[in-house]
Amino acid sequence: MKENQEKIEANKAAWASISDDHFEHFREKLSQMDFRLNPIVEKELGDITGKKILHLQCNTGADSILLARKGAVVTGVDLVPENVSNARKLAEHFGIEQISFIESDVLKLPEVHEGQYDIVLTTDGVLGWLPDLDTWGKVVSLFLKPEGYFYLHESHPFVMIFDENELTEGRLVPKYPYFQKESDLEEYIGGYGSEVKEAENYFWGHQLSTIIKGLISGGLYITYMEEYNRCAPGMGGKTDDGEGLYYYPELEDKLPLTFSLKARKMVSVEEKR
Repeated sequence: MKENQEKIEANKAAWASISDDHFEHFREKLSQMDFRLNPIVEKELGDITGKKILHLQCNTGADSILLARKGAVVTGVDLVPENVSNARKLAEHFGIEQISFIESDVLKLPEVHEGQYDIVLTTDGVLGWLPDLDTWGKVVSLFLKPEGYFYLHESHPFVMIFDENELTEGRLVPKYPYFQKESDLEEYIGGYGSEVKEAENYFWGHQLSTIIKGLISGGLYITYMEEYNRCAPGMGGKTDDGEGLYYYPELEDKLPLTFSLKARKMVSVEEKR
């Protein structure tokens, strides 16, 4: 059985294979001025003008650019060299100056970067590419200012147990064990923003408790949480709700598709002073 680092390297190669496709896709999307952040994310972040944001697992940087367009000063981080290169090209193409990108495994980011941010953020289909959420929680905490907050919007762990093809038919058929510890091997990647391509990749399904315990391990506490029956394009769903989100009409209100949370760093009395 492959060790986690080998699986991460396989994932890096898989994502590299669709990076140029994502560059072209998001260059076209970003040229349309009505292209926006996930509406849920946009609402929950509120006014971010002047905020210093660390965007973890930023892919080719489209959402990083959207954050910068809303007035934030953004640093995007991604594992894949091709993604970082394409993110920089996208930012240059659209004349975005208050943005930079770092190539790094998120779990090893403290080895190559330092600083603290008003907001550390990660959204939409990211956590399953990380094998260790305890280390992740510590990384998040390290880069947060004492008065800052962490923001996560992600697929709900509950919906992740069901067969994707059956969901589109309105049927709930469990396929992936909720308590599984090992990663799932997939032979293909892509489908949103790119053609589906043959590429070995690994995905870790995390329990909701694992996510929360990861943040606790970093000395963070939850200040906000909400669940939704809608998701962003490419994250599931079958029908556009007209507001930029997708859902399953036959299953509406029967299961959560996504959730959001905010967390803050626990600080000592001495630090508050």
